Amino acid sequence: MASTSEIRNGLCINHSHDIWTVVEFMHVKPGKGAAFVRTKLKSLTNGRVLEQTFPSGHKIDEVRVERRSFQFLYNDEAGFNFMDLESYDQVAIDGKLIEGAQFLKEGTLATILYNSNNGAPLTCEVPQKMTLEITYTEPGMKGDTATNTLKAATVETGANIRVPLFINVGDSVVVNTADGSYIERAKK
Repeated sequence: MASTSEIRNGLCINHSHDIWTVVEFMHVKPGKGAAFVRTKLKSLTNGRVLEQTFPSGHKIDEVRVERRSFQFLYNDEAGFNFMDLESYDQVAIDGKLIEGAQFLKEGTLATILYNSNNGAPLTCEVPQKMTLEITYTEPGMKGDTATNTLKAATVETGANIRVPLFINVGDSVVVNTADGSYIERAKK
């Protein structure tokens, strides 16, 4: 058991019969009344986000998790297959546990969170930014750089994103894996 003074970003807790991770927190000491901790929690089983307030000194049930680095190998009917970088064991992870799975390409390093109590995978974290090559998009016209208009494009992993008009087939772009948004053209 831990108390609210130990709440930090990334802490995993057992709350309302589910495992949650702390996304944001803020200790609040109002002028009148008792102090409290306002948190934003994200479920590791279904991805739901919940805002929860805990009174100061409240006991919370901390879940021990283990983070391990894995390399993405391939995707098949069993799921997304990763290789442990230390033991070289392979593990298949369900796509529902991976946020931004459509941007995974062969060789990508990812972090898998395991519940230390039962060894079950909780979630898989892919890099926040990935550089991907454009495999299909409508051709851009010369001088189409003045507006913020976007067009549809397909990247090498098969995911569809929106890119500026000046991006062409064969260009590499940096993509935010959390929401699939275009960040910039990749440096050569």
